Amino acid sequence: MPDPTVTSAARRWAISFQLCRGLGRYERKRARRMLDVEIEEPSRLPRGDGGFFPWMWSRLRDPVAWRATLYALIRLPWGVLVFAVTVCSLFVLWPVLPWIARGLTNVDRWMVRGLLSPSDELERRIAELESDRGVVVDTAAADLRRIERDLHDGAQARLVALAMGLGMAKEKLLEDPDAAAKMVDEAHGEVKLALQELRDLARGIHPAILTDRGLGPALSALAARCTVPVRVSVELTERPAPAIEGIAYFTVSELLQNISKHSGAASAAVEVWHASDHLLIQVRDDGQGGASTSGGTGLSGLAERLGAVDGLFTVASPPGEGTTVTAELPWRDRTAVG
Repeated sequence: MPDPTVTSAARRWAISFQLCRGLGRYERKRARRMLDVEIEEPSRLPRGDGGFFPWMWSRLRDPVAWRATLYALIRLPWGVLVFAVTVCSLFVLWPVLPWIARGLTNVDRWMVRGLLSPSDELERRIAELESDRGVVVDTAAADLRRIERDLHDGAQARLVALAMGLGMAKEKLLEDPDAAAKMVDEAHGEVKLALQELRDLARGIHPAILTDRGLGPALSALAARCTVPVRVSVELTERPAPAIEGIAYFTVSELLQNISKHSGAASAAVEVWHASDHLLIQVRDDGQGGASTSGGTGLSGLAERLGAVDGLFTVASPPGEGTTVTAELPWRDRTAVG
């Protein structure tokens, strides 16, 4: 059995490290607000569902907690030193006090960056993935809401009206066959419109042409529906993984919709090619320009979606000179995924 004295000491150390980790979270917030230093939050520790000893061991070997403890030990004497230097400078070195204060602030920033940032590249990567997971969840929820709204306001409403129309036609079938025939004819037209709306909705979820024939024909079909003439060039010797292919398709779809609605362009071009380990997409137009990913626009949503899969998204849009959007996605082989 473990020595109770050692276990008790280890428990106290584990609790102390947990408290220091919490102190580090507070200091990171302080640095963001007062020092204008953006420090990523480290990943959370496991809850310790496996029992007391796994919980204690995870706290004792947590590098974030160790460095937060070191920061807490340094922070007290450093705060006293800063206070003393500042008070003395008020009376003795007041002409150079702004430069002294700036130097002390820079040292404070250095300590925060060095001791309170995620422990290493892996830790930072975990924090990024946790953030990206939130983006993916939000995007999926938004897509589900859009599909539900389209079904409720479109095909479902049309089918309800169709059912009512057929019910009225059934009632008039014996009394007024001509009126009933006219209602059935109108219902036939409603059926065609409902089918078209369902096809459009299915195409918005995942178009059949993309699954069957790949990016080239799918993007050509998108370009044919765009209100602006679009030249499409797809240079791929093989197809990427379905997930990457789908993201590329919907990225181009969103960009072509933006061109149709907002650009005022007379022409546009879509280019897709495979370079090294990346799938590259470039969409250009000769419109009014001025597009930006800031301000919560649709472009910012695209940038977040691509960032969630380690992609890059850049926009070059000088006012009056058109817009060029470049998207870069990691290449994943289709065969490897299948």
